[in-house]
Amino acid sequence: MPAAKLILVEDDPALAELLEFRFANEGYEVRVTADGDEALLMASEDVPDLMILDWMIEGTSGIEVCRRLRRDKQTAHVPIIMLTAREAEDDRIRGLETGADDYLTKPFSPRELLARVAAVMRRIRPALAGETIEVGDIQLDPVAHKVERRGRSLQLGPTEYRLLKFFMESPGRVFSRGQLLDGVWGTGSDIELRTVDVHIRRLRKALEVDGAKDPIRTVRSAGYALEAV
Repeated sequence: MPAAKLILVEDDPALAELLEFRFANEGYEVRVTADGDEALLMASEDVPDLMILDWMIEGTSGIEVCRRLRRDKQTAHVPIIMLTAREAEDDRIRGLETGADDYLTKPFSPRELLARVAAVMRRIRPALAGETIEVGDIQLDPVAHKVERRGRSLQLGPTEYRLLKFFMESPGRVFSRGQLLDGVWGTGSDIELRTVDVHIRRLRKALEVDGAKDPIRTVRSAGYALEAV
């Protein structure tokens, strides 16, 4: 399997050098920049498997880089771990609401960051390799475009399939309707937000199996998440 591609955006030269060495030593293909605008360009030219993003960087801020990556159809699925010296709860919430998958405050242990990145890669690698993705009792084969639950083959429409795959690549994560719209339909789509609810209902119906719980969790005023049940 090819090396995972990682973009490290960090403006502390010593820390950037240390992390680049540690990740390269673990087999990652690492590209490093201290500039937010360059990070966006790097991601657009060669979409990474994961991005480690400092909040306070040169050029475009880390939080804005995160926001733009989530709005772009090509990079909307890229996992993002944010690094920052900001410890306030409001800042952490803002980072996560903007689209970060994880958040680590400075100072931190490089070993902990490595562990968190490894956990993310274990989750996304099956999808990258075209292998079956499993969340709870649901299995999705991205090559054959087949979905099974408890051994039963399910019939999903094209949009419901893409929606389920999007959810299964980030199990447990809450997505707003806007994030689902961007990630599944694309940022150039003129689909209305309420259309997301229609397809969520269709997906729930398609996933119904006798004796099985509804795996889609509605989070009031926030959006939806797929849970392992």
